[in-house]
Amino acid sequence: MLESAAVMARFIDDLQRTHYCGELRASDLGKEVVLFGWVAHRRDFGGCVFLDLRDREGIAQVVFDRTYTPTGEVSRITALAARGEAFWDSTVADSAQQLAEEVRREWVIGVRGVVVHRGEKNVNPRLGTGEIEVRVAEAVVFNRAETPPFSVEDEIATDEDIRLKYRYIDLRRAPLQRNLRMRHEVNQTVRSYLSDQGALELETPILCKYTPGGARNFLVPSRLNAGKFYALAESPQLFKQLFMMSGFDKYFQIVKCFRDEDLRLDRQPEFTQIDIEMSFVCQDDIFRLLEGLMFRVFEKTGAADLKAHYPSGEFPRMSFAESVRRFGNDKPDLRFGLELTELTELAIAHDGGGLPLVKAITDSFKSGAYRLEVPAEIVKAFVIPASANFSRPQLEAFEKSLREIKGFKGLARAKVADGGAWTQSPLKTVTDEFRLAVNAALGVSDGDVICFQFGKTDVVNAALAKLRLDVGKKMGLIPESGHGGQWRLLWVVNPPLFEQNEDGTWAAAHHAFTRPVDEHVALLDSDPARVLCYRYDLVLNGFEIGGGSIRLHDPDVQQKVFSVLGIHEESAKNMFGFLLEALRSGAPPHGGIAIGMDRLTMLLSGGSTLRDVIPFPKTNQGVDTMSGAPVVVAPAQLDELHVAVAASADPAR
Repeated sequence: MLESAAVMARFIDDLQRTHYCGELRASDLGKEVVLFGWVAHRRDFGGCVFLDLRDREGIAQVVFDRTYTPTGEVSRITALAARGEAFWDSTVADSAQQLAEEVRREWVIGVRGVVVHRGEKNVNPRLGTGEIEVRVAEAVVFNRAETPPFSVEDEIATDEDIRLKYRYIDLRRAPLQRNLRMRHEVNQTVRSYLSDQGALELETPILCKYTPGGARNFLVPSRLNAGKFYALAESPQLFKQLFMMSGFDKYFQIVKCFRDEDLRLDRQPEFTQIDIEMSFVCQDDIFRLLEGLMFRVFEKTGAADLKAHYPSGEFPRMSFAESVRRFGNDKPDLRFGLELTELTELAIAHDGGGLPLVKAITDSFKSGAYRLEVPAEIVKAFVIPASANFSRPQLEAFEKSLREIKGFKGLARAKVADGGAWTQSPLKTVTDEFRLAVNAALGVSDGDVICFQFGKTDVVNAALAKLRLDVGKKMGLIPESGHGGQWRLLWVVNPPLFEQNEDGTWAAAHHAFTRPVDEHVALLDSDPARVLCYRYDLVLNGFEIGGGSIRLHDPDVQQKVFSVLGIHEESAKNMFGFLLEALRSGAPPHGGIAIGMDRLTMLLSGGSTLRDVIPFPKTNQGVDTMSGAPVVVAPAQLDELHVAVAASADPAR
């Protein structure tokens, strides 16, 4: 059957699609239908050809049968009969049969036919359309596709690099179609909910001024302003604050953001966030709004009924300090236990417990070089229960995986034997008193393995936090990917406002416009290390899905924060002048939050990487293998932009 323009026009202009393939059910028996889609499978039984026709709603089985003749009743009930056309035309049916013998996978076709029952023996309970099939009376080919580079199936072993190169084919697979449908549901739910809460959807610039601090920006040369550059916005932070100073009161935006950072499974160079800012609010007001939004999103996407998990309608809260102490990070996965235990004070009380590396740390506390409130080095432990029954090679594999952490020097282990003795351990010089005190503090039993870390606080916590997750996955306490039907949400609150650099200077832990907690404002001049702030992260199953803060609206306190950061008045004016002027022009108390749309959708859909929920993602090297971006630019175009490429970066050299 030739796919002539006239035949195509008949299907598109005259007949038109009546149903999506996956919508058909037994209630449609006897109906005449017109379906469009891609051929997923073809089975030829000699004169009778079965095709699985696929569109975004699913699959319908369509049958081309030389022996089929419609009943008179079918002919009478068709819409075509009402227009004076017969449902069945032998010549047209023969042409459709010829088409069926030619058609192959991923051809795009249209069919007109009647919905009939498959017969009880042929029902497929795995498909929503499994009771019915469509007997084809007429068909057309819209596109004769070349053989695809991989099968369009739910589960395939094709390398991801190949699937990304042919992303437009990969996106035909049902799991990705479901993920992007869920993304749509999240988008629509967010817009509806926040609009109902009185928030206005407003836009902010993508091309903006580069400001130091935070993530690395992508830079865009300005043709009209030689030698000058825009930055692609890493977030709408400053602009959404300006909306509050402009009197808009409640703002939201589902916005693209850009960060030139090293990539990983849950990070992409361009991503989408749900951005929110409100005036005349406190931290609790932000929490109530976001908790309501999460309840609504989970409900509308069918992910879970959060009321069963959180009947009060509120998520639990944990201080940053407690989270780091118990779990080693500020995004704890609460789906399982196995918490970390701080042993620094115990080690101080036992003067290092006979362990030279530990004693070096405890001596620093005794000399006053370190403070327990903000320790530079700590002693910490994690217990692998005997029930895990890990072999020595498995324990060594855990340690090997920790070597990716900068500054990690090794894991000291001890297996608890009868009487609390430590075996298979390098800690031979430990005193009996310290060993027994540690055993008691950890609550260990025979066969447990104690994993020790001592040294720089951030390295110790990072290593043990990763070890906890690795052990939890190996023990089956959390799934390798996805949510496993468990949903644990948590607010992590009141972290430090500053981080200290190795040279003793201070940097903003989040950004320079975060408000200190009221009782710590006085510490800005005397003890910045102890200053906590009104910053908060929303954590879901060990992933930070959102973060925000109450902002600084007082210019005087803002200047104090700049002073701690070593940003002098002239520098502050150059970097943030427009914001500082706005603060002095009448700024209300305000705060907000940003939710990672991609990361939230990934978790809701059970995905394991952001690439599962972004239509056209980049690889871990920031490359779009489908289009070939980024690409080398012609010298003439660079000249027009007043840009030169360094010889070491020129791929032509």
